[in-house]
Amino acid sequence: MLRFFQSYFPYQYVSLLGLLVLIRLPLLLNSFPLLIPELNWMIVGEQMSQGDLLYRDIWDSVSPLSALVYWGLDTLFGRSPLALHGAATLVSVFQIVYFNYLTNARDVYPDRTFWPGLFYMLFMHMSFDCLTLSPVLMSTSFLLLAFGTLIRQMERRGATDEVFEVGFYIGIATLFYLPSALFILWAALSLLFYTGATFRQYSLSLFGFLFPVASTILFYYLFDSFDDFNRNLLASVFRVRQYSLSDFQSLIASLLIPLGLGVLGFLSLFNSRNRYGNFQQRVQQIMVIWFVAAVLTIGLMPFLAPMAFLSFVPPMAYFSYFYFENVRKAWLAETGFIIAFSLILLLFYQGSLGLIPGAELGRLSSLQVQKSPLPPNIQNQRILIIGEDLSAYRQNRLATPYLNWDLAKYDLKNLDNYESVINVFDHFRNDPPDYIIDRENVVEKLFQRAPGLAGLYEKTAVNDVYKRK
Repeated sequence: MLRFFQSYFPYQYVSLLGLLVLIRLPLLLNSFPLLIPELNWMIVGEQMSQGDLLYRDIWDSVSPLSALVYWGLDTLFGRSPLALHGAATLVSVFQIVYFNYLTNARDVYPDRTFWPGLFYMLFMHMSFDCLTLSPVLMSTSFLLLAFGTLIRQMERRGATDEVFEVGFYIGIATLFYLPSALFILWAALSLLFYTGATFRQYSLSLFGFLFPVASTILFYYLFDSFDDFNRNLLASVFRVRQYSLSDFQSLIASLLIPLGLGVLGFLSLFNSRNRYGNFQQRVQQIMVIWFVAAVLTIGLMPFLAPMAFLSFVPPMAYFSYFYFENVRKAWLAETGFIIAFSLILLLFYQGSLGLIPGAELGRLSSLQVQKSPLPPNIQNQRILIIGEDLSAYRQNRLATPYLNWDLAKYDLKNLDNYESVINVFDHFRNDPPDYIIDRENVVEKLFQRAPGLAGLYEKTAVNDVYKRK
């Protein structure tokens, strides 16, 4: 396979994308688990389609441009996991083609080849949850565009005013996935060490980064929702841990081969027989800084799952090339790649289709939507879930803004505060839920603090479930 993709002809794009389709085809023909984040994103899009304003009317920590995409998908397709997967495939195709084109057009490697696109495509299948349209996936597209502009600057003797684009792309990436803001440090260090950027050009890059962010802040300020924006997005990045992923074995297994090949590729540079040009060495160094910036985002991730590590794919794919390039015998390189390819796809299909009965490795069970606690006959109702498990929303709709439990705690876990009680009462009055699922034991206290609500609901035969009279 390595030998086939080593040649550089335009028709190889068809082969590369054909391989992508073949890998994903079994999942298109078989249903695979719906994940809690996917359900969360679809609910956000659905609520925005009804005219709700994100952060003010929907308490969630998803970044604004990602929410706009989910809004658009809901408008076109409704609640459709297939729409998320189809859109994610289009984004993946863009990233694979752009990364392969960029590395060859800019002579990032000594030889022109389709290996970069092949590695990139493979690593995007390290786990089945990477097939969905996550904020990280969309954000990484703009980080790649920033990388393309940055290395274009490095080819010249001095930086130009195009450095504005670098900051602008990172600003857009931030509005898709807030932890991507740390990549402005990557851009700043790269400009400092590897270009002849002046103070004016640094300022342009910073302005490019701040412009889309400031425009978004201004939008919420004009809609009198800046406090909601600050609490539910800006401040939440340090506090919100929306889902608990206890399956660290699956996470480590998914990252082991891509990360291992990337590290081996980086280490092989120290014993490389090839002499890389000054420009290629600088690209290697800024990719190391990219990796460090990606590591820093781990502390800001709202949950830990393989999909959250997609920003690691570009440096892992980039350095993996050097590992296979520096293997002296072609058959050893081919054998090693086939083994890595097979193991990654085995875990990928095991997670999505459960090829090995009883084996939980790769299944990400704690992120899967479980069976609804509500009776099967309760569907298409407006409900409120107090807690992390969003499974009951699968067949029902959200009432009140309290979607994200970590954010809802501001009110629902602070019922000794008069203002919080008033907020909850107002939200219930404006959008009363037909059913309340109380997994955090706050309803009884809420009814004590707001007797006007207590008279509207009664307990049902299902534990912790209240029905509107």
